Amino acid sequence: MRTGELLAEARRAAELSQHELAQRAGTSRPTLSAYERGRKSPTLDTVTRLLAGAGFELALESRIVFHEQSAPGGRSISLPSALPRLPLAKAFASVVLPVELNWSEPDRRFDLAARADRARLYEIVLREGTGDHIIEYIDGALLIDLWDELVLPRDVRSGWETLVHNARHEHLT
Repeated sequence: MRTGELLAEARRAAELSQHELAQRAGTSRPTLSAYERGRKSPTLDTVTRLLAGAGFELALESRIVFHEQSAPGGRSISLPSALPRLPLAKAFASVVLPVELNWSEPDRRFDLAARADRARLYEIVLREGTGDHIIEYIDGALLIDLWDELVLPRDVRSGWETLVHNARHEHLT
């Protein structure tokens, strides 16, 4: 995501006009507009100040890289370098999986606030999903919480086991 897109997304999420955010951050509306449109490049300090004005902060997060592990039947399992985290609203949203994941019940809605629905969705995504699907639907902390209850093929469970085990132990230390 480009800097201008990030600033515009933060402003819209905060439900602020360009004028309101510019006032809060101590800049002008035309300058903010130029940043959002990519005509000017703000410094890191300026981006931090604008995000703070919208109620956000700039954060450094580990990049999650996926590798594919071969599975029986010519399938592959997408395994991340770290467990992804979702914003709370997304982690507990109501979602319909794309048909390539949930072809047997294509219109089924999963209420991720309901533990049973979340467990079923996690089973589907871990078994059938790509890295993009995992980033979209799986929250690492909630996965750890459900891990012992999930019904997964042996190859999927063994692929994820080390990552989940390590994350559990990091949390305890």
